[in-house]
Amino acid sequence: MGPHFLQLPEEILLLVLSYLDGRSLARLGQVCRRLCHFTCRDAVWRRIARRCLNSGFVRQGADVASGIPVKERVRVSQNWKNGRCRRDILLKWKRNLMPWLQVDGDVLYCTQAEEIRAHQLRADGGGLHKRPFAVFLGHQEDVCRFVITDSHIISGGGDGKIALHNLHSTASIQFTAHEQDVNCVDCHGGIIVSGSRDRTARVWSLSSTTDGRWLHTIQAEDRVWSVAINPLLSSFVTGTACCHHTSPLRIWDLQR
Repeated sequence: MGPHFLQLPEEILLLVLSYLDGRSLARLGQVCRRLCHFTCRDAVWRRIARRCLNSGFVRQGADVASGIPVKERVRVSQNWKNGRCRRDILLKWKRNLMPWLQVDGDVLYCTQAEEIRAHQLRADGGGLHKRPFAVFLGHQEDVCRFVITDSHIISGGGDGKIALHNLHSTASIQFTAHEQDVNCVDCHGGIIVSGSRDRTARVWSLSSTTDGRWLHTIQAEDRVWSVAINPLLSSFVTGTACCHHTSPLRIWDLQR
């Protein structure tokens, strides 16, 4: 490669590199330090990443995983696609349970029966610390689902209750939310939506849940298995068991 190529303006160089495929970029990055620097830039990998599975780019083009280098996301996506992955047993329980998991920063939160446990991920990428540094309690039966906000873990359980756990202390609040299992919860902008086996979805305000009063009750006519709030707080979606003649996916207006 001639020296004149490296003398091109940075914008032109990035544009040229953006047309290469992943293998060519990887080989080019081994030529010299400057090219290695350029081939690691997010702008070079975005076009490739948008065609990869679960690379952090939604259909509208927005990047929802901006904290992770795009090149690394492409690498992980290709490894999954081609079956190049490693199986490790990070945690093992004596009871056969299907846990709900969520990673938030460098912490893995997972359910075990009526508990939510927080495990610190190892900085060297070698798994996680098996002893939890925090355990969140509040349910008498298994935790079905939880969601994490900046300040709270909000969980729904088989006891029909919703629990609000403070992430920065041991304080928690529990209240009866439904007549049967709370299968799902979601929270955005101080609004909580819960769904239950009792065929209802309920809307709550995070600031006024201490007295257990809901804002709205939606009769879904079927068991509600999943809920998702529109980030604009204009509506939410329920997914039901599809046991009746109603649509399994329905959109509800939050502005009413």
